[in-house]
Amino acid sequence: MEKIRSVFKSIISKVMLFLEKNWFKVSILAVSIIAIGAFVYCFGWKYTNTENYWGGDNYNNSEYADSIISESCFVNSNGIATIDIRGEIVSYMLKSTDAYLEPEDKTSADDVLACVKELVDYHNVKGFIFRINSYGGSPEASEEITNVIKNLDKPTVAVVREGAVSAGYLIATGADIIIASEWSDIGGIGVTMSYLDYSQQNEADGIIYQQISSGKFKDAGDPDKPLTVEERELFMRDSRIMYEDFIKNVATNRNLDIEKVRELADGSSMLGVPAKENGLIDEIGDINSAENWLYNQIDFEAQL
Repeated sequence: MEKIRSVFKSIISKVMLFLEKNWFKVSILAVSIIAIGAFVYCFGWKYTNTENYWGGDNYNNSEYADSIISESCFVNSNGIATIDIRGEIVSYMLKSTDAYLEPEDKTSADDVLACVKELVDYHNVKGFIFRINSYGGSPEASEEITNVIKNLDKPTVAVVREGAVSAGYLIATGADIIIASEWSDIGGIGVTMSYLDYSQQNEADGIIYQQISSGKFKDAGDPDKPLTVEERELFMRDSRIMYEDFIKNVATNRNLDIEKVRELADGSSMLGVPAKENGLIDEIGDINSAENWLYNQIDFEAQL
């Protein structure tokens, strides 16, 4: 027993002597191991959760995601393309080079149009699924996306997840059919240009607005000054124009009577079942329903 203790002490002494002589190298090695472990943990976790978010084995296996253009634009081996439209709809987005920033919950018209062009030009796409989870955004950007969907010469289906509201719903109407959950929010046909007015708060804080502008309405809508009656009428004019255009587009795209759409266009949304009853969607279902519908369309066209 004494011999074992002696050997153990000798080993400990040698280790301590080694660490004392090589403490700098050992420190560098330890820091490197910790850094590598942190990198693998962080990026491995993000990759795993990305797979889970996009449907795990359902959407990232070799059968479904045969060709991945981006995390929100891919096509499977059967020629079914899927494009995700989620968050705020905007015309464009600047790409961040900071890997630690959380991605913005937005979809840009530029990205969707580029995705569609890539799929049409370089992949044998037979049908498109647009998975929508958006509560609105830019009228111009949503119109761009809606038009590109309408102009596709392949079957298209919009699948609503949590909601397709306002600009998100306009985009959905560009597809051949709309499928939604019975709990999805649908509609929100209306226009808002509302904003917060800070002028009274500024006055209380002693902040003076110095108006230096040419053109009567150049500063209209500036949140640091009160809105005049004429400025309000100006914005209401534009709001009414966009509102009427919204109603016309929904009526045309959904083949609905315009007065029927006008009755529904109070800015509110409704759940899937009443939305189906009012003609705002076609079916209650999910991504699997969309795939089945597309495969039936593809088989029908092949027989023709």
